[in-house]
Amino acid sequence: MKIPIQRILLNTIQRRQTLRSGDRLGLAVSGGADSVALLRLFEELHGELGITLCVLHFNHQLRGTDSDADEAFVKSLAVARGLECFAETADVAEIAKQRAWNLEDAARRLRYEFCDRIISQGVADGVATAHTADDQAETVLARMIRGTGLAGLSSIHPVRGKIIRPLIEIRRHDLRSFLAERKQEWREDATNRDTQRLRARVRHRLLPELEENFSPSITDRLCDLASLARDDEDFWSALVEERHQRLISRTAKGFSVDVNELLFPIPDLPRQKGAASNSCHALTQRLVRRLYADAAHTEGQLTRHHVEQVILLAEHGSSGRKLELPGGVTVEREFGRLIFRRPSRADRLMSDKRNSQAIASYQYEVTLPESGSTAISIPELGRSFRLKMIDWPTAQRDTKHEGVVLDAERLAAPLVFRNWSPGDAYRPSGRRQMRKLARMFVRGRVGFTERALWPVLTSAGRVAWADRMPVADEFSTTDATRTGLWIVVDGPLRQA
Repeated sequence: MKIPIQRILLNTIQRRQTLRSGDRLGLAVSGGADSVALLRLFEELHGELGITLCVLHFNHQLRGTDSDADEAFVKSLAVARGLECFAETADVAEIAKQRAWNLEDAARRLRYEFCDRIISQGVADGVATAHTADDQAETVLARMIRGTGLAGLSSIHPVRGKIIRPLIEIRRHDLRSFLAERKQEWREDATNRDTQRLRARVRHRLLPELEENFSPSITDRLCDLASLARDDEDFWSALVEERHQRLISRTAKGFSVDVNELLFPIPDLPRQKGAASNSCHALTQRLVRRLYADAAHTEGQLTRHHVEQVILLAEHGSSGRKLELPGGVTVEREFGRLIFRRPSRADRLMSDKRNSQAIASYQYEVTLPESGSTAISIPELGRSFRLKMIDWPTAQRDTKHEGVVLDAERLAAPLVFRNWSPGDAYRPSGRRQMRKLARMFVRGRVGFTERALWPVLTSAGRVAWADRMPVADEFSTTDATRTGLWIVVDGPLRQA
């Protein structure tokens, strides 16, 4: 015996606990058959549910006079049923053009923004839309055709915040039969039959073909698939959230994660080489997408290829390597971590400034005083260095906690402050061999973007000292040192 659609609707609401007695529910009514059936069904059941109703209508202005006629029809229907109606109009096509949005996506966004405002203004406690089981099946097929993952297969959620879809288990033809029994008219949207649109082709060609020649129950099967995918996605979402809280840190540079923890977010699972055989790979992919969403302040746009490129950067990338992702997001390898960030306008201006400075470089000659101190300002860094001639070793205990000291008598003119050059190398104090400054940067965990303007002091062309590094052995103090050159930096080099 066929279950009445009123009972299916009540069971859906009770099972998902989407409404409480005393709620005021806004019904999103476009004027089409499904939304008119939504109104008439709730009109019959609102007493049993203990709720009050109002009608919501959003005029997209996409069909000229037909759109205005839809609005007039909904308003008259609300008046006839004794319900208050709230309508809003927007030029969706113009807004989509201004914001570079897909027209269908723009209509959906603006429609839900209207619903959110209705709720936030206290007009309604929640909003019901008229999505049916047929809509669910069409969405699953359309997403499979375009390409999707598990989250996409979950398709239309029965509940999304305060938006509910109580007709999601009811077939479209049953709603039309319900309206016919009550002799209730509705409006037809001609664009729904425009087979240039994928959704219309799926609705009018693909699904009927599958239902007639492959499986009469194809709509039910596709809805079951969406439900199973949604259950799995709920589990993954909870796991990703838990791992995100534990592994991701937010810094001044962006959202940061240790590469090993990203690749192996569940430490007790077996570790194998290669992403394809990594038992955590599915979780790693989802964490990458979550990090991207953190930085971009949105979801979507990221393809599977983008995700795999980020994972390759974590597996094999060297410090300083960077990827450009959609939406202006960058992900950079900085030693053992990945940093996800979306540069602000100020960041981009600063980056442009640094790049131009790095190309021009800087070089400032220093004249040492016979006694006392002098200062050298480096505008490119926004810093200055204070150089003071001191007796040695009588002043040794005063210099232990700040700056560095060189043997002034071992220095030779010209004494120059300049930015680092890739070929720079010297023998640090206490070491037996020459070391390239580039390797010292790596050991000192100096980020790639910090190095271009890194200050170096040279004596007659030889490196005597680099900021945050040991003094060169040939210029370091010894027991024979009588005069020291004490250098104090006004704070660390500005971070990238």
